[in-house]
Amino acid sequence: MTAPTPSVVIVGAGPRGTGLLERIAANLPEVYASGRLDIHLVDPHPPGGGRIWRRDQSPLLWMNSMAEDVTMFTDDTVERAGPLRPGPSLAEWAVGIRAGTLPVVLDPELISEVEELTPQSFATRRLQSAYLGWVYEHSAAALPSRVTLREHRRRALCVTGPRDGRQRVWLEGRTEPLLTDTVVLALGHLDAEPDQEQRALAGFAAAHGLVHLPPEFTADSDLSVLRPAEPVIVRGFGLAFIDLMVLLTEGRGGRYTEDATGRLSYHPSGREPVLHVGSRRGVPYHSKIGYTLRGERPPLPRFFGPAETDALLRRPAPLDFRRDVRPLVEKELGFAHYHRLFTAHPARTRANWPDFEEKYAACEPGSAELQALVAASVPDPADRLDLDALDHPLAGRRFPTSDAFQDGLRGYIEADLDRRHDPDHSPDLAVFLGLLSVYGQLIRLGDLGGWWHGFFSHLASGPPGPRLRQLLALSRAGVVRFLGADTAVTMDPVRRVFRATSAAVPGASVEARALVEARLPEPSVARSRDGVLRALYEDGAAATPAGLLAVSPDDARTLDRSGRAHPRRFAIGPHTDARASGAFARPRTNAPAFRQNDATARAVLAFLCDLSCRAPTEVRSCA
Repeated sequence: MTAPTPSVVIVGAGPRGTGLLERIAANLPEVYASGRLDIHLVDPHPPGGGRIWRRDQSPLLWMNSMAEDVTMFTDDTVERAGPLRPGPSLAEWAVGIRAGTLPVVLDPELISEVEELTPQSFATRRLQSAYLGWVYEHSAAALPSRVTLREHRRRALCVTGPRDGRQRVWLEGRTEPLLTDTVVLALGHLDAEPDQEQRALAGFAAAHGLVHLPPEFTADSDLSVLRPAEPVIVRGFGLAFIDLMVLLTEGRGGRYTEDATGRLSYHPSGREPVLHVGSRRGVPYHSKIGYTLRGERPPLPRFFGPAETDALLRRPAPLDFRRDVRPLVEKELGFAHYHRLFTAHPARTRANWPDFEEKYAACEPGSAELQALVAASVPDPADRLDLDALDHPLAGRRFPTSDAFQDGLRGYIEADLDRRHDPDHSPDLAVFLGLLSVYGQLIRLGDLGGWWHGFFSHLASGPPGPRLRQLLALSRAGVVRFLGADTAVTMDPVRRVFRATSAAVPGASVEARALVEARLPEPSVARSRDGVLRALYEDGAAATPAGLLAVSPDDARTLDRSGRAHPRRFAIGPHTDARASGAFARPRTNAPAFRQNDATARAVLAFLCDLSCRAPTEVRSCA
């Protein structure tokens, strides 16, 4: 009997699955040098963009990174065992199209976007979808003829099979499964069943004829249920809110004009609802930084690198993030900040860098000695790094009226925009690089709670500056109203409304017949609506207390509840406890996702290379 061709099924054809395919193609000559191989790619959406970055989205929706800061390719900063295969960033890709060196066929409406794109532009998501599609085609073309790539535009339902036998991947609309030797889940952001609070809110809305939009991808929400001029309570002030804001204003015919000073004014169409937005912090994410780093980069990692991570992993007791890890995070971010301040802006310091660095290294994070050192060496408090103030800028602040709070928060946003676009505050960009470096270490430690991911997003993954300028214009026009920090939503069955309050404006409240949860669902293996992920969990795969799929930090193999790695099942992406900050990344930042992709590709290929013939094993059906 002829042995079956070794095979891998990749479930998920978005940016993460595409990045994995690129690494498989790059590592084949070294790890799987000869012999045939079958690769199956399973996703109902087109490969490259997948669901989240699909082509059919509003042209009003932007990326939140500049074109020069988006790449899908490794560079020499990426820690990897596999070969380097350079490729263009989004900005370089557009240059290649304009120069005719990249033969890319685009839809007519995207050609003008390519023509207008600059390295500092924020591309539309439609254009990013085209870039991701090109990366997929480029990676597929790099596969040798002995490799067969098959696309399956279907949903995967579940994976079954024994640890020591071939796996079966069951697909929607097919009675026979895909037989495979290995499976990689490269799933992106997933829908989830509502938790107890969301079920209560949805039930209240249904009982009283109200509107409740649960946490979900904003582009998938039915926003037609939000009626013109009616108040809408929005809980969440991150990127999902920005998308909601755009679709309910410009998306409904509103427009902006700019005066000679650069100030925007919003001209409503009359079809907009009034958005009352609040969140735990009560402020939007910090603006994307609007300049590039000149001169010396902070030499990272310094206080939180592989050696410190190895030491943490050797500890016998479970790690406590606040006690064991956060001090290293604070020390590393402080080092990045002050290195930049002392080397790029020495006039604002009272010491030389070598002396300060030596004393800084000797201080415990958060200690009185460290505070005294900084106070003596950095005279302006605005030049000192205060992570707590960055994390909770409204902590303890109270405003007498809602109107006073609107003025106060507009001032906060204006100051943030000014600072994030001023190179005189380039220590902020050094801290951003420090955040990326820290992320690269934290993914090795597994799930340590939600604080880090929220803090990282708030500080490093905010909206483009122009979006915050639009937010200010909408606030002045009365289309957006700010609620404040620690926003609480309650249900009033007597008045049949949702009610929102905030500690920032004591005694004030807003009533509305519509509530929007402007955020993605929290990743949860147990509550995921993805059949594959849920079936793995029910079949014994381990999940962390936060609900993330537990995987080996070295090669992304899934773990069972006794801690054993499955030899044939792998998982990468935001549903795992090794989640990276994104499937694509800023060039030259040693991106964690690229490191994971390379390690996972090599582990899959090494397993297939070493695989010996085994007798068929009975497995259960997915019916």
